Amino acid sequence: MDHPRVNENGHVGPVNAALTPRYAGLGTFARLPRIEDVDHADVAVVGMPFDTGVSYRPGARFGATHVRESSRLLRPFNPAQSVSPFAAKQVADAGDVAVNAFDIEDGLRAAQEAAASFLAQDTSIITIGGDHTLALPLLRAHAAKHGPIALLHFDAHLDTWDTYFGAEYTHGTPFRRAFEEGLLDTDALCHVGTRGPLYGTQDLDDDARFGFGIVTSNDVMRMGPDAVVELLRKRVGDRPLYISLDIDVLDPAHAPGTGTPEPGGMTSRELLEILRGLRGTNLVGADVVEVSPPYDHAELTGLAAAHVVYEFMSLLALGAGAEKGGPAYGESGTVYGG
Repeated sequence: MDHPRVNENGHVGPVNAALTPRYAGLGTFARLPRIEDVDHADVAVVGMPFDTGVSYRPGARFGATHVRESSRLLRPFNPAQSVSPFAAKQVADAGDVAVNAFDIEDGLRAAQEAAASFLAQDTSIITIGGDHTLALPLLRAHAAKHGPIALLHFDAHLDTWDTYFGAEYTHGTPFRRAFEEGLLDTDALCHVGTRGPLYGTQDLDDDARFGFGIVTSNDVMRMGPDAVVELLRKRVGDRPLYISLDIDVLDPAHAPGTGTPEPGGMTSRELLEILRGLRGTNLVGADVVEVSPPYDHAELTGLAAAHVVYEFMSLLALGAGAEKGGPAYGESGTVYGG
């Protein structure tokens, strides 16, 4: 029998690990309640099992289930942000959307409709993919509510290419399509963590024409997370912000379970510190995509993705305008329980 916690705000939180072992009970994200078990959800975790748009390794259709299983060790209090995201907001797991695996455009339609239905109820969503093709319908849904949207795109790749084999909708094209459809605030766009070979210099020319800035993984290494955070905060300001995160932004040493791995990526520590530095921005939605469990081992990739989702939850719990940095932010040598 599960033993859910009800916190001081009346929100149903994760199952109490002191009463139900972490390896038992329902396999929801962070062992949170299912969305049908609460009367409302401020934030919903939504799985989208779809990888029809991949150009190399498949398997991301199983990513949402894998990330949920990898999230069982998450706890209610985030000391790095000094926030209890499940107490501040009612967070629930909304299960998976049935996305057509045989028709890309119909699959994207289903993803967009599902996202729009949550946003119409003022429920923020964090989507677990699935491949990066899903970013396009998610941006369509968020732009329909907020207007052209600021975007931080964490990825080894630009994903602003035109077509693959003549197909317009693939995991390498979502942000070109989003630009063409007017979904993006072109003064507030940035790739983070890009690296590796390109097809030619035209890739960078096109990307700049769409309005993207670029912070490469080498920039992160040389500048450090704090300097990168300052650059990104200036870039997006207080605009409605969407974060789309391909887990291959991490080095394959930290995230081997992905479809298009590129050596030379960020560490999980660097990534989490950059996300934490975005507290107080006007985050309205986020996704984590391209987790391919057949290529994972020891849950390395799933664990990284689960912690990314947890940091997104913490940012949403803190809300726009939260002061930069909680008690633990930027303090070296902090000892908890010492």
